[in-house]
Amino acid sequence: MSIASVIQSVINRPSSEFLLPEPIEVGELPTPALVLNLPAFEKNLKKMAEFVELKGKAIRPHAKTHKCPLVAQKQIERGAVGICVAKVSEALCMAIAGAKSILITSPITTNLKAQVLNQVASYGSEVLIVLDSEKGLATLRKEIDSDRVLGVVVDVDIEMGRTGVRELETILRIIAEIELDDRFVFRGVQHYSGHLMHISSYAERREKSLLMWDKVSEVLQSLESRNIDCEIVTGGGTGTYDIDVEVERLTDLQVGSYVFMDQEYRLIGSQQHEFFEDFDVSLTVACSTISQPRSGAITVDGGYKSFASETVEPVALDIPGSRFKFAGDEHGVLLLQKGEQEVELGTVHQFITPHCDPTVNLHDNYWVQKEDGLIHSCWPITSRGCSW
Repeated sequence: MSIASVIQSVINRPSSEFLLPEPIEVGELPTPALVLNLPAFEKNLKKMAEFVELKGKAIRPHAKTHKCPLVAQKQIERGAVGICVAKVSEALCMAIAGAKSILITSPITTNLKAQVLNQVASYGSEVLIVLDSEKGLATLRKEIDSDRVLGVVVDVDIEMGRTGVRELETILRIIAEIELDDRFVFRGVQHYSGHLMHISSYAERREKSLLMWDKVSEVLQSLESRNIDCEIVTGGGTGTYDIDVEVERLTDLQVGSYVFMDQEYRLIGSQQHEFFEDFDVSLTVACSTISQPRSGAITVDGGYKSFASETVEPVALDIPGSRFKFAGDEHGVLLLQKGEQEVELGTVHQFITPHCDPTVNLHDNYWVQKEDGLIHSCWPITSRGCSW
């Protein structure tokens, strides 16, 4: 298979809603199945949109969370100024589906990916890219078509150490190189402190997050003293959404998980509560009971191929106090509380995902559940597996 055919396979992916002939019960799904509770999902969209508007900010939500143009469209309808993606292949999916403004938040440094950028821009989307090196810009200058114009956001790193620039001198050199080429326009800066998102203590998370932003503000002041305007100052995330809005210069938040929520986020503290309950759980994985190997335990048909987990386990919504243990790629064992000894084989249970972003990447569709509790449609996860 050629590189061109791989790209074409992405172009051909479905992105439209598929309506079921008749609504079905969750218990009728082919499990494991990724279930999206539409009322909870729309409540989360509404709450975030209203919150940032009240604070005079915008959102540029991260589509790496949901990988679905239908979700992105609903975020745009709720006032998002554009969407973020992590990879150029995700950008291609979103551009084909009609996204009007796309920010690719990871640097593009290979010739092939730079060539794909031309295809992304050919669909009429505003394309914003992130740079953190002069070498990255040099690669892009070799490949980007003469009639393209890409907005450039410089990634400013303070402490995380993943991508980004720390030295002001390097930032100034990158901006100077951008200004030499009409195909690139400097638009602003990006900053993300992902290592702070899951700090349990809200007070500690707030203190450290604002310290990072203070240092970014120093960079902005240095740029402005040189008459360099930053139209866009973008970053932050779900775990710090109500902290990030305190940053005067921030224009838009790159929130992602707020639409779904997961167990990793639920375990951190919020401003008002011991646990993070600012947004509702709208995403679950439905699994069927396939065995009861011993008293007090049942086996379900979801394991590592259905849930992505780094630190925590899935949580069963309908069996309080139970504990999930991974039992391989295809299976999970649910340890029941004393007294809950019998569960009928075939019973379907819904689980909160440990980490929603990579869990979504394990599934082909969202099974969309409406107010009546029934599944009415499927939304394709169009950029599933688009990791390049």
